[in-house]
Amino acid sequence: MKTLQIKTAQNINIKFTLADVGQRLAAFFIDNIIKFTYLYTLFNFLNISSTGIKMDNWSMKAFYVILMLPVTFYSLYSEILMNGQTIGKKILKIKVINIEGFKPSITDYLIRWFLRVVDFNFFTLIFIYIYSLNIEESYMYNLIVTIFFIGKSVGFFLIIITKNNQRLGDIISNTIVINLKDETEFSETIIENISAKYIPTYPNVINLSDNDMRLIKDTFTNINKRSDFNTLIKLRSKIEEVANIKSKEKSDKEFIQKILKDYSYYTQND
Repeated sequence: MKTLQIKTAQNINIKFTLADVGQRLAAFFIDNIIKFTYLYTLFNFLNISSTGIKMDNWSMKAFYVILMLPVTFYSLYSEILMNGQTIGKKILKIKVINIEGFKPSITDYLIRWFLRVVDFNFFTLIFIYIYSLNIEESYMYNLIVTIFFIGKSVGFFLIIITKNNQRLGDIISNTIVINLKDETEFSETIIENISAKYIPTYPNVINLSDNDMRLIKDTFTNINKRSDFNTLIKLRSKIEEVANIKSKEKSDKEFIQKILKDYSYYTQND
């Protein structure tokens, strides 16, 4: 498997194992099984005429397009709500992160989703357009299947040929998809020993991910070894910015120690 070594601004080397095309393909199929199950149920068991609601042909099509919105936005809301994962990615233990090792922003997720129209999910919008046309049903389905495979193949081709297994959406949004096979090891490096009576101070620490905390702890450990106070200040500022937290501690060192303990408290008691 390909790996990516990232050198942070604090000169810390972090190595990630990149998800390969096979893992992403498997996650893709799982996610699409969920989508097609939804669509199959929708179009085969939802009978609007039985509700007594009268609609003309265009109104009926518009109604079904609205019902398809959960499929269209599936990857966007899944990755935002599930911290870089869809159901398929979670099962395959892969995850989207920022190429610098941090949790992607909502803007990053939005860019990834939008560019699926170009390199991965071209099919969805074309499907909506084709469905709005009055063409023969058998021809319509054949056309949809053809466009589906063309649209999906572009994204997978890019994953295969790019250095960091990135499709266009990943490249533009500066994200990568990593393999979480060592997730247990990552978690062990960020867990702090806290007492049963420990009282946390910063609930917003849950805005950070395991990868964020691993990077923070590695950087903090390195800072302590070198007594690098300038980097300590930068690290504290970055934590405040990313997690929307304001330090209440007497020193930056105490603040970061508190952040590490608070994160352990919330994740162990979740």
